[in-house]
Amino acid sequence: MSPRIDRTDVFKLQPGLVTALSSLGEAAGRVIDAPLVHLLHLRISQLNGCAFCQHMHAAEARHDGEQQQRLDVLAAWQETHFFSARERAALRWAEALTLLAGQQVSDDVYSELTAQFSQQEIVNLSAVIVTMNAWNRIAVGFQFQPQLTAG
Repeated sequence: MSPRIDRTDVFKLQPGLVTALSSLGEAAGRVIDAPLVHLLHLRISQLNGCAFCQHMHAAEARHDGEQQQRLDVLAAWQETHFFSARERAALRWAEALTLLAGQQVSDDVYSELTAQFSQQEIVNLSAVIVTMNAWNRIAVGFQFQPQLTAG
């Protein structure tokens, strides 16, 4: 078997990939609050089993002031009271779109979403989710590895 393409080579071989995904993520992120975007990035990366992205987005969230306690329980967000109704609706939407294969998005999930977000926000939330899923597939597929930092 041939060796995997190195992480830096992936983006050298297709520089438009970084440009396109970054542009979409940044445009959508301007409409959605940064703390929520961090939660979505991290939860989607958990669902997709992307260690590289989990490591990166948890660090970004902490850097931007997210509480470690909330990050610690994000995988079990439905069992806690740490997240607002708005965050819960967005997390449920992210899970529904990320785990879409073989199932429909329920009317209940969409109704919960529309109770918390405008149409423009819903489209932009969806763009954040789609973008993160794309990044995860690249990172998992090419086995990107997080770097352990001293601490």
